[in-house]
Amino acid sequence: MAASVHLVAGKATDSVTHGFLPAAARLGLDVTLLTDRPAAYRAGAHAFGGPVVECDVSDFRDIIARVGDEEPAAIFSNSDFLQAPAALAAAYFGLPAKDWRAATRAKNKALMRRHLAAVDPVFSADARLVPADAPYPLVLKPREGVASEDVFLVQNAPDLAARVDEIASRRDDPLVAEEYLPGRLHTLETLGDGRQLRVLGSFRTTLSPPPFFVEERLEWTEPPPETPQVLRQLEALGIGFGACHTEFVVHEGRARIIEVNYRLIGDHCDFLLADLLGIPLFEQIWKVHLGEPLPGLSVPRPRHAVAEPVIADRSGTLTEAPGPLRMDDGPVQLSYRPQRAVGDSVAVTRTNRDYLGTVRAIGPGPDEVNAALARFRAAHDWTIT
Repeated sequence: MAASVHLVAGKATDSVTHGFLPAAARLGLDVTLLTDRPAAYRAGAHAFGGPVVECDVSDFRDIIARVGDEEPAAIFSNSDFLQAPAALAAAYFGLPAKDWRAATRAKNKALMRRHLAAVDPVFSADARLVPADAPYPLVLKPREGVASEDVFLVQNAPDLAARVDEIASRRDDPLVAEEYLPGRLHTLETLGDGRQLRVLGSFRTTLSPPPFFVEERLEWTEPPPETPQVLRQLEALGIGFGACHTEFVVHEGRARIIEVNYRLIGDHCDFLLADLLGIPLFEQIWKVHLGEPLPGLSVPRPRHAVAEPVIADRSGTLTEAPGPLRMDDGPVQLSYRPQRAVGDSVAVTRTNRDYLGTVRAIGPGPDEVNAALARFRAAHDWTIT
């Protein structure tokens, strides 16, 4: 009899519908999808052929109620917002899971800074209660935000006050103001089974010019020498189970965490990571949540890789764009997956929500990869009118 698993999801994403659900099918798992947006999973590009159950996925009690009298083998989520409730529901049934406290610390940036203060003190305050002697410039951001939405570099108190008022006109969730941490931005991709935490690799991230923080390019690189500092900070947060995507800067020999996303890397970099490493990454994450240990084989040494989003440069309607593509350009493997469809309305936000799609390239070295990326972009049009 197939193992019964429950996948807890909010917004429909390619990571779920093209990553975790197909991986579950390949493993022979019997998946029930719990979501507060059932219509998104019953039709269209993200349609799921299995049972879709409406649920208040932000409430662990409702997740438990929807599971009911079943004996689930796993309760899993890849959503930033749903790690803690999914972990609490899994713990209720005695299943392998992330520590709900660690998931809460990772999601809540104020709690994260408070918990890391003894290891790496960083100025952080409620954005409406910033003291006069704060170490400007500061980074203003939603306390539990994602995708660089409403993240701004502010230079002084008047600039901060103006940005706070501007953001408050759009949203009412809490904002924090943090010390700006200079340095080269990296990611650290890890996978743990509760006993060991394995480093899968690292991307070097290129950001848009300030005051915005749009991710414009992620390039595969060896984890920097300062990586053990990041691992100690993750240990202090209680991070060690399942997938985790950590963003950090390195400056003058010091590694400092920017944020922790206690799930698999997104924006189609998860597919790049799986292809690059040549491992069944989505299946391995499922297996960890089913209680299996990480396989003993070491992660293969990858080739060079880049994920480069196509970013909207104006608002309007997307009238021309390529569909999903996979192709070879000499020794370089290229993939493109759209995030917006022809006919979609586009409003430039200066966030990662401006992505029209992502080009992924894997090849023997930087020169070959960069040349293939340039040829791909020159051969295709993305038109907004």
